[in-house]
Amino acid sequence: MSFILPRLPYSKDALEPHISAKTLDFHHGKHHSAYVRSLNELIEGTAFANDELETIIKKTANNTAQSRIFNNAAQVWNHNFYWKSMKPNGGGKPTGCIEQMINTDFADYMTFIANFKNAGLTQFGSGWIWLVLKNNKLEIMKTSNADTPIAHNIKPLLTVDIWEHAYYLDYQNRRGDYLDAFFKYLVNWDNANSLLG
Repeated sequence: MSFILPRLPYSKDALEPHISAKTLDFHHGKHHSAYVRSLNELIEGTAFANDELETIIKKTANNTAQSRIFNNAAQVWNHNFYWKSMKPNGGGKPTGCIEQMINTDFADYMTFIANFKNAGLTQFGSGWIWLVLKNNKLEIMKTSNADTPIAHNIKPLLTVDIWEHAYYLDYQNRRGDYLDAFFKYLVNWDNANSLLG
């Protein structure tokens, strides 16, 4: 099996001015593409060559001998998921099941946002911040580098990429502004709700 770089679910300028076409050109066209290319090279001729992406991630998680395969596979999966966590004219408060669960598990939406933003600001170095479903409750999860909830059998509902290449061209070192823009203008609550279904 050879993995391919998926098309973005929107045009490269569709998230402007909050994420620029230039950022998406580099992020999707260079970084995400490089993970796909490296993964294909690493699994060629191995026992992983015909596995699905999630299977590769689960087989190589916590295996230092396979860390390069895990890192590239997980980064491919994480980026695929990140693009779907945003949409043009997104953002704002959630509705439906996800709204009810946020109000139950975090007290209210503003508390959830404060906790999520704090997780993003306190994550040292590169990584991802996730809203996940664990034991039928919503939780905020931080993962470093390429790590991903699915490697821990935890269901992700949305993610924000906090590797610098995700935001530096638009926000420089202002990670907090990037997180604010994600929730005000970009987050795709419809996708999160569909994952709860």
